[in-house]
Amino acid sequence: MARLLLTDEDWALLADVFPAPAATGRPRCNPRRVLDGILWVLRTGSPWRDLPEEFGTWKTAWRMFDKWNSDGTFDTILRRLQGSFATAGAIDKRLWCIDGTTVRAARCAGGGGKKAMRRSLATTR
Repeated sequence: MARLLLTDEDWALLADVFPAPAATGRPRCNPRRVLDGILWVLRTGSPWRDLPEEFGTWKTAWRMFDKWNSDGTFDTILRRLQGSFATAGAIDKRLWCIDGTTVRAARCAGGGGKKAMRRSLATTR
């Protein structure tokens, strides 16, 4: 799973976003590990409950994502990461992706009606 983790260079851009741990009280969770877990969920589209154990508990990842999203920390993280990728040339803003998934619909879903209805319309004309 190492290819999905933040590199040391990426983390160096983000380390100052998170406050230093308090000297007293319960020890804080590792923000790098939690952020890696959040980014894993966002990349894969997997449910939070399927977060691998190496990223900590899914509850902590969800709680921190919710907190960071509401206080603007996550926006700062994304801006910094996008800035580093833009300088590396990894993001092409001209790329457009279109989903090619098709779903078969029933014949009557298109407004054409059923076969029996077509016969009755033809005999009335």
